[in-house]
Amino acid sequence: MDRRNYLKTSGAAIAGMGLAGCLGSLTGGSGETITIGSDIPYKPFEYREADGDLTGFDVEIAEAVFGDEMGRDYEFKQTSFDGIINSLNNGNFRVIMSAMTINDERAQEVDFSDPYFTAYQTVLVLKDGNISAKEDLKGKNVGVQKGTTGEAAAEQLKEEFGGDLTLKSYDQITGAFDALTNNQVSAVINDNTVSAEFANENDAVVFLEGDGAAVEAGQEAPPYLTLTVENYGIAFRQDDDDFRSEVNDAIAAIKENGTYDDIYSNYFQG
Repeated sequence: MDRRNYLKTSGAAIAGMGLAGCLGSLTGGSGETITIGSDIPYKPFEYREADGDLTGFDVEIAEAVFGDEMGRDYEFKQTSFDGIINSLNNGNFRVIMSAMTINDERAQEVDFSDPYFTAYQTVLVLKDGNISAKEDLKGKNVGVQKGTTGEAAAEQLKEEFGGDLTLKSYDQITGAFDALTNNQVSAVINDNTVSAEFANENDAVVFLEGDGAAVEAGQEAPPYLTLTVENYGIAFRQDDDDFRSEVNDAIAAIKENGTYDDIYSNYFQG
C-alpha cells in the first residue's frame, strides 16, 4: 500500500492480456461463475480498448484473485454506479468490483473485502481557467458522477461554502469530464487516478493545487489538493461471509507473491 504516494497514471493499458468483457472461459474453475458488477468505463480501473476488450487495474486484479488464486470462472457485468449496491443486493451479480470506496454509509448495506487500493478525491480544472485555489470554486458549477464519493466530497465542499456551490451530476464520469472541457462546469471532483488518466490525455486540464486531507492526515501527499483519503474494497452481500473470507485470502496472497505490485506498476507510477 505504501507505493501509492504521488499517484500518477501511466496511461498504459495491457493490450497483450486480451481480456474480454466476459471472462468466464478460464480453465480449472469450480462451481458457479463469479459475476462482478462494475461501472464501465472508469479508466484506468475498468474500460474497453478499441477492439472491445475489457482491461484495467480492477480487471487484472480480478483475474489474479478469482482466476489465478481461487481457480474460479468469472465475468464482468456492466451496471450504473448510482444503483450498483441495490443491484448487488437484488442478486444481479455476486460482488462489486468498481473502484468502490469503503465507507460507513455503504457498510450498512454491504460488506467489504480488505482494502486493495488507496485513492484521493481531487479537483480537476481548466489550465487556462480562473480557478487557482479551492476558494475560487465558490459560486461555481462542479461536475461529479452520481452515487460516488466524489459527489459526497462535493456535497461536503458545498456545506463548507455555506451552500454557495452548484453540483452537476452525471451518470458516468466521462459526462463530467466532457462538461469541463466544454465549459459547462468549472471543475470536476473525482478519484485522483481516474482524473490523472484524463489529464494525461488532455492538455487543457490540470489538477487544482493546494494542501488538503492527505496533509492533514500526516501522509506524504500528492502534489495537488486532496479533499479526502479513501480505500477501495470489493463489495459483497452481507450474507456471503465465507466467500468474502476466501477473497481476502486471495488478496493477501497476490500482495505477498508480488502479483499485486506487478499489476500496480502497469497502471501507476510512484
